[in-house]
Amino acid sequence: MSETTLTNTHDSHDANAPKIYAAVLGVLLILTFITVAASKVQFGSGMVNVVIALTIATIKASLVALFFMHLIHDKPMNSIILVTSFAFLGVFMGLCYTDQATRGDLKPLGLKVKPPVVAGAPGAAPVGAPVAVPGTAPATAPHH
Repeated sequence: MSETTLTNTHDSHDANAPKIYAAVLGVLLILTFITVAASKVQFGSGMVNVVIALTIATIKASLVALFFMHLIHDKPMNSIILVTSFAFLGVFMGLCYTDQATRGDLKPLGLKVKPPVVAGAPGAAPVGAPVAVPGTAPATAPHH
C-alpha cells in the first residue's frame, strides 16, 4: 500500500514538472543577471556588496535544492532544515566579515618595506631602458 501511495504522489508532481522546472530556470537566470548587475554597482561599503551577493546566492541555492533535488516533495522538515542552515551560514559569514572589517591595519612590528622607486628619481633607471627580469637572460641588441 505504501508503494501505491508513493507512486501516486510522484505521478501527481511529475505531470507539472516541465513547467515548474522551466519557471525555476527562469528565476535562476533572472537572479544570475541581477547578481552580475549588482557586482558592477558599489552599494557603499564592501560589506554591503558581499551581503547582497550572498543573499542572492542563498536564494539560488535554495531553489536548486528545493526543486531540482526534490526537497519540496520530501518531508517539510527537510526543507526547513535546509533553508535554516543556509540562513545561519549567511549570518555566520556576515559576522566573520564584520569582525574582519572592523579590525585595524595588521602589520608586523618588525616589517621593513622598501619605498617604491619613482621614475626620474636619482638611482632610478632611465625611462625606456630595458628592465632586467630575474631568472631571464639579459637583453642584447639585435644583430644586423
